[in-house]
Amino acid sequence: MSQRPAPDHTAAASQPHSPEPTAVRRCAPPRAPQRSALHGSGVRRYAVRGTAVSAAIVIIALAAGCGDQKANDPGATGSSTSRTVAGAGKLVACPKTQSRPPVANGLPDINLPCLGNGPDVRLADLRGPLVINVWAQWCPPCRQESPYLAELQKKAGDKVQLIGIDYDDPRADEAVKFATEQKLDYPHLIDADKQTKVPFKIGGPPLTAFVDKSGALVHIHYGVLKSQQELDQLVKDKLGVSW
Repeated sequence: MSQRPAPDHTAAASQPHSPEPTAVRRCAPPRAPQRSALHGSGVRRYAVRGTAVSAAIVIIALAAGCGDQKANDPGATGSSTSRTVAGAGKLVACPKTQSRPPVANGLPDINLPCLGNGPDVRLADLRGPLVINVWAQWCPPCRQESPYLAELQKKAGDKVQLIGIDYDDPRADEAVKFATEQKLDYPHLIDADKQTKVPFKIGGPPLTAFVDKSGALVHIHYGVLKSQQELDQLVKDKLGVSW
């Protein structure tokens, strides 16, 4: 009697998948890893847990702003070449600051280069009333709140200074384009190495800090500014400035 051939299990190979594109410019958490289809029912339980975790991360990221990450781009440039980027000369030049001793509860004692023209700026030398906005061109909430900052600069005039910090941004050319298109007509610094991450407790941009006339950091607003009224009220309440 002939015997039935044994089934061939080697044909059940998992299907290959295409890798994620690397040049992604969006505010999104990394994808949860997935196991091979050969793990059977275990992969279904893993996928359900992974989907739930991913959903929770997305909700938190949308509520607080962009995560602390940036797109990997083959054309990315670091801060060392940012000053030669086309259009950078159109940005407001960074100010020369008087050297001062750090103050209690003040800004961190770090130096950041200018996105446009001008010298490096030591944050500990800055005095207010001052609003510092941490942003990145890859961060959608930063684009959402930028009109409020541009309007504040127009309305407050000399009563309040504004400085932007382009944070963890791999594309100096896109950063210059962003600041120009959004009419952010005030100086911008570059924090390519995330030096402000620890002192400002940055989870990701945007973030807006308020510094009083003595140099003390009196308040940090985490996440996107939702309206012009909210920003104006923060300036009045935290810095005592009205117009």
